[in-house]
Amino acid sequence: METTLHETTANALKDAWASLRATQPTLRIRDAAKALNVSELELLSTTLGKDTIRLKEDWSAILSACKTLGKVMSLTRNEGCVLEHKGSFQKISIHGRAPHQIATVIGPIEQRVFFSKWKYGFAVVNETPRGPLKSLQFFDQAGDAILKIYLQEKSNLDAYALLVDSFKMEDQNQPVLVNPFPPENYAGSVDHLALTEAWETMKDTHDFFGMLQTFNIHRLDAIKWIGKKWAYPVNRLVIRTVLESASAEQIPIMIFVGNKGNIQIHQGKVRTIRQMGNWLNVLDPEFNMHLDESQIDAAWVVHKNTADGLVSSIELFDKNKDLIAQFFGLRKPGLAQSARWKELVDSL
Repeated sequence: METTLHETTANALKDAWASLRATQPTLRIRDAAKALNVSELELLSTTLGKDTIRLKEDWSAILSACKTLGKVMSLTRNEGCVLEHKGSFQKISIHGRAPHQIATVIGPIEQRVFFSKWKYGFAVVNETPRGPLKSLQFFDQAGDAILKIYLQEKSNLDAYALLVDSFKMEDQNQPVLVNPFPPENYAGSVDHLALTEAWETMKDTHDFFGMLQTFNIHRLDAIKWIGKKWAYPVNRLVIRTVLESASAEQIPIMIFVGNKGNIQIHQGKVRTIRQMGNWLNVLDPEFNMHLDESQIDAAWVVHKNTADGLVSSIELFDKNKDLIAQFFGLRKPGLAQSARWKELVDSL
């Protein structure tokens, strides 16, 4: 059911948020939204005005303009995991036509972007003890954040100002609507022989998504049904071991974390691993990962067949069967996966 914030409701929500911040000044907006039982989008929309500007729905042009910002911090998250990369939007390629365009971002920040899920965008200024923090923030129709881009000390402030001015929506009073996504309908069963044949004849890991669509099957169901030759469950906290080993031995890895509108990818080595309560963290100078282990319901080792041989991953799922994160050994097309990564996965 679609909902919109009326002025009286918005004012009440704004007051409730102010009261919450008075008692918990370090509370992040996402956690404040949960506490107030609203979406992050609804909470942010109460700040529309001087410090929050709504942007036009020209997503591919806005993202392309991010190349002018210089060094920024890009943040992509879902309910269980956050990836943060510092760097530039170096190479952006747009594919297809609106509204079903996708984008690939390659460089210090690497992403796979699905614009059909983008609904709202804002330029936001937050006051902090270190001064104003400027960002671009994008949301889906359900009010969940897709991507946040924060300016850094060496970012191009003039380019940011020009971007905001160029893409500022003329009517800043247009209603902000929250419309939850309808539940997906998947097949309740599958032809196991056909699924196995499709799995075994994949030529590329990207064929996996197409296979799921062909069989109209949920990712986790496919993993459960394929059999132990190709996938099997492991301890749900297994990533602790994986990251500690990858750090100690300097094994290059890949981490994929996404939501409906964006997948952010880390490629390379990880160094500083820290456990803080339920959070397993990578705290490196240009890359941070924050994994909420309390959200992990299941972990699976998954092998996929490709033209370059077997590719092995560890996939984490939450209680709603949503994918939290994937971990691979770093590899390039045309090359086999790392033998040491395969040994590490097999040891689990």
